Amino acid sequence: MSIKTDSRHLYLQVIDEIKQNINQGIYKEKEKLPSEFDLSKQLGVSRATLREALRILEEESIVIRRHGVGTFVNSKPTFMSGIEQLSSITDMIKRGGMKPGTIFLSSQIQGATDEDARRFHCEVNEDILLVERVRTANSNPVVYCVDKVPQKYLPKNFEYKQESLFEILESQAGKHISYAVTHIEPVGYHEKVSPILQCEPETALLVLKQMHYDLDDEPILYSLNYFKADQFSFHVLRKRV
Repeated sequence: MSIKTDSRHLYLQVIDEIKQNINQGIYKEKEKLPSEFDLSKQLGVSRATLREALRILEEESIVIRRHGVGTFVNSKPTFMSGIEQLSSITDMIKRGGMKPGTIFLSSQIQGATDEDARRFHCEVNEDILLVERVRTANSNPVVYCVDKVPQKYLPKNFEYKQESLFEILESQAGKHISYAVTHIEPVGYHEKVSPILQCEPETALLVLKQMHYDLDDEPILYSLNYFKADQFSFHVLRKRV
C-alpha cells in the first residue's frame, strides 16, 4: 500500500498508517512488525523515512524496538489515572477491572537518614517505619512500593499488618492525608525491582516519588512506587493561565 498521495511529510503518514493498523488489529499487542525492508516496501517509502516514523512511535510507547530482534507492538496500559488525583493503587487496580492484592516483603524501624531528615524535618536517626510491599492485580505483580512514616505519628508498639497506611494514619494517628507532591521519573531495567515485578528486559518502569502532607502542610508519608510502564499510564490536566 502506498501512502504518497497524502501531502504531509511521509514519516507522519507512516506513523498514522501504523497506528491505524494497530487499532484495527492488523498488528496485535506484543506482535512483531514486518522487517524494515518489507514494511517500507508495503508503504512505498524509504527505510530512512520508516526509521524516523518508528523512532517517534517508540517515543510515544506505541512500539518497542529490540536491537537485533525487531520492532514489536507495545502493550496498552491496563490502568490509567490523572496524576492530579491522589488515588490509591488499590482504587486504580479496581477501576481497571482487576482484583488488587498485596505481597508483604518487610516492615522495620530504622534511623532517619540525612535525606529522611530533610524530607520530614526531623532529626537524623529519629525512628522511621519502612515498609516494602508488592501490589498485585489478579495475583500478577504490577507495583513495587516503599513507604516511610516517622514513628512518632504511629501508636506506641505499633506493628504493621498490611493495612492501608492512609487509613492507619487517619484512624490511629488523626493524620488526614490532604495532598502530595509528586515527581515522576522513567527508568529502564532495575536490578532489584524488575525481577520482583517479573519484567521482561525491555519493560520500562515509571517511578513516582511522593511526599504526602496533612491538612497542616506537615510531611507525613513518603512513598517510592515503581510501576510497570506497560501496565500503567498517568496523565495530567493542564490549564492555561
